[in-house]
Amino acid sequence: MIINELRQSHALAYLLRAAGLARSVYYYWRKVLQRPDAYVSERQLIHRIFHAHKGRYGYRRMTLALRREGCHLNHKTVQKLMIQAGLKSTVRPKRYRSFRGDEGGLAANRLQRHFRADRPHQKWVTDITEFNIRGEKVFLSPVMDLYNREIVAFSIARTPRLPMVMAMLGKALQQVKDAEGLVLHSDQGWQYQMPAYHAALTARGAEVSMSRSGNCLDNAVIENFFGLLKSEFFHGQKFTGVERFIRELRAYIRYYNHDRIKANLKGLSPVEYRIQALGTATT
Repeated sequence: MIINELRQSHALAYLLRAAGLARSVYYYWRKVLQRPDAYVSERQLIHRIFHAHKGRYGYRRMTLALRREGCHLNHKTVQKLMIQAGLKSTVRPKRYRSFRGDEGGLAANRLQRHFRADRPHQKWVTDITEFNIRGEKVFLSPVMDLYNREIVAFSIARTPRLPMVMAMLGKALQQVKDAEGLVLHSDQGWQYQMPAYHAALTARGAEVSMSRSGNCLDNAVIENFFGLLKSEFFHGQKFTGVERFIRELRAYIRYYNHDRIKANLKGLSPVEYRIQALGTATT
């Protein structure tokens, strides 16, 4: 046994000399590789959180999620551990930049890209997005509160007709006792130009705001939500039919509101942030 170790030692010395490396380099890396893993439990926790959220968390959001579990790691350490484990979140496509058009004739652009709100139900945004499910179209019409990015209400339909938008609006307005001063911003889609839409809002004291023509940046927050929705939920997924897609879409929106944490909401989900803010205001 001693002879074998000596032979191995001489062979190692020869290889190190041929590579131009000192013997100490070999022993250093052998010691490093034999060192026990200091992040065994953290790796297991990262795996559990990553798969629980279906691969939707990158290292920044993962760092916040770990802190909620009592695990306080530096974000760079979390990034390294995720890279080593081959865990990579879904990547959203970059949004295109459109030209600056004229403002709408039916309603002014009251929002003016001021996407922050001081309280719930102060500024809402809405739009419509389309999905193609095995050759069949499905449309989603949500309204988002800019205070905490919560989806206040939504409706789903096979055609983007006015009743879909009015159903969404009715559900949203049921969430507020007093809509006086509330601003609801949209693009210049024909549904938002209908008298019934304007009348439903003004009857409650809310104000209509509309983007300039052809400028998606004026409604960037809801566009960003659609990008997130499609990258985390839709792209790369297979749905057996429209009914199952709609059930899973509803489940994702609930997940987004209640469970998906956001860095700019202090590591809370939209609903958690709203509840915490209301609790602080009443104490």
